[in-house]
Amino acid sequence: MQSTKAINKSPDVMGGTPVFNGTRVPVQTFIDYIEGGDNLDCFLEDFPTVSRHQVIEVLELIKNKLIDAVA
Repeated sequence: MQSTKAINKSPDVMGGTPVFNGTRVPVQTFIDYIEGGDNLDCFLEDFPTVSRHQVIEVLELIKNKLIDAVA
């Protein structure tokens, strides 16, 4: 099992799909919302088990990975 504070990846949860920790909501679903033009509040309204804090943590992880990749 792999996990961070914000994301969990376990074969026992959604077949190993990375999800917001403590939920069954895939991180990819959040990315799809943003790509589709929805905002953070819309996502949080549709997925109340995910907290704003969790989404911010995931965005920070993505930002850091991107910066590391181009540095």
